[in-house]
Amino acid sequence: MPTRAAAHTKARASVLAALTATVLAATGAPALAGTDAGHPMNRAFEQAARRFDVPRDLLAAVGYGETRLDGHSGRPSQANGFGVMHLVSNPTHRTLEQAAGLTGESLAELRTDTAANILGGAAVLRRYADKLGLDARDRDDLGAWYPAVARYGGADGPAAALYADAVYTFLADGLDTVAPNGERISVTARPVSPQKGPLASPGPDTRSTDYPSALWVPADPNNYATGRSAAIDKVVIHVTQGSYAGSISWFQDPVSEVSAHYVIRSSDGQITQMVRDKDTAYHAKSANASALGIEHEGFIDDPSWFTDSMYRSSAALTAYLCDRYGIPKDRAHIIGHSEAPGNDHTDPGPYWNWTRYMELVAGSTATTADGLSFTSYGTQRNGSTGEQVRALQTLLNAQGYPAGEADGSFGAATQSAVTAFQSARGLDADGVVGARTWTALLSAGATPTLAEGASGEAVKRLQRALTAALGSTVGADGTFGPGTATAVRSYQTSRGLSADGIAGPETWTALQAGR
Repeated sequence: MPTRAAAHTKARASVLAALTATVLAATGAPALAGTDAGHPMNRAFEQAARRFDVPRDLLAAVGYGETRLDGHSGRPSQANGFGVMHLVSNPTHRTLEQAAGLTGESLAELRTDTAANILGGAAVLRRYADKLGLDARDRDDLGAWYPAVARYGGADGPAAALYADAVYTFLADGLDTVAPNGERISVTARPVSPQKGPLASPGPDTRSTDYPSALWVPADPNNYATGRSAAIDKVVIHVTQGSYAGSISWFQDPVSEVSAHYVIRSSDGQITQMVRDKDTAYHAKSANASALGIEHEGFIDDPSWFTDSMYRSSAALTAYLCDRYGIPKDRAHIIGHSEAPGNDHTDPGPYWNWTRYMELVAGSTATTADGLSFTSYGTQRNGSTGEQVRALQTLLNAQGYPAGEADGSFGAATQSAVTAFQSARGLDADGVVGARTWTALLSAGATPTLAEGASGEAVKRLQRALTAALGSTVGADGTFGPGTATAVRSYQTSRGLSADGIAGPETWTALQAGR
């Protein structure tokens, strides 16, 4: 959570809207066919859906994306948002008051009562749908709700698309989660075709010049200072108390007067840079002049936001920054917001695993400058944008499956190329790039036998494919060392192959089949 330097303090709105979220859900989980008196949250979603003619699963996906269905006992978020649906009351976003006018519920009930809050969220979504001109038939089409969902997030442009894309990912992949009250909330996985309209044009796919794997979405100039008055000598770790897209949106709002250099998404470790390293972000008061600030999507009281992908992506970034600016990789120079002098914040909080994080920073060998190597590979589908889509397009084109220009935008040409590649490899030809398709694509090419001591591009290709297949980072440095040998044995064991730690024909065949 950032704070502006004392010299710049003045009255401002509460910070960081809790908007988008992480995909922590089982694919294909069936929705509950019905609810009874023992399922108050499910009942509230269904009743709100009926009253305002909003799809029930859409409501649940928005609520999960906003708060992971945690109302935090009526306590406000950093953006002064309340409840499961995060109804907000601040100078730039007033969905709480809108909900009160539309439902007749009091502000107090909307803040503290889950059923009222869900009803209020449905009312606001329906109001946005009406303003967009959606009729009864349109409202039956999940895809038609995309612009209303984007508006619900409170952002504009690329940040709004990031928010809505996350909600539609929940709908596509499905949810099966347990709310803090112990109630199971499910959403059925289904094909989705969001009607993005103007939001379909260029997303936030401009890359950072400071850290090649990061997107670049600049903060408002009012929220940082150009240049620095001290040398960079530390990295400050923050937790947003909100969401990835919400934080990006807030740092672009001139009223916030806060920012950070980087923001990291929970679900897949995606990074967006918002302030250049050479400039002073407003995030840690007295430490601003000499620190680089990294925000992590989530809430300090909920450790489920701190995913393996987030830890690894953040550690790779921190290691890179330390190497670039000569910052020692120790706890005296990589600190939490709570440890910065003169600060009253508590993030990253008690659930941030410092021991693990520092081990990852010390051992990070992740390389991303080549445009193909990542600490993890996220699911990509029609509508996705960013550097991993660019990598996907590059790989498809190299294998003779024309995906069009490698522009980082997953459109019809890319989907057609993915489907053709999947069919050729005997994979489910659904046009969605998950772990199996990534593994097959990343491993495609020659199949030399590789063992410890080998080096070169074939080793790097093997390391990337293992990262996708195992779901854990194998540093793609092109050197077949003990770590790579361990990863090969782990892959071989999990796939029922001879576990000799050597990438021979059997192992390559399995990788190239997406096993």
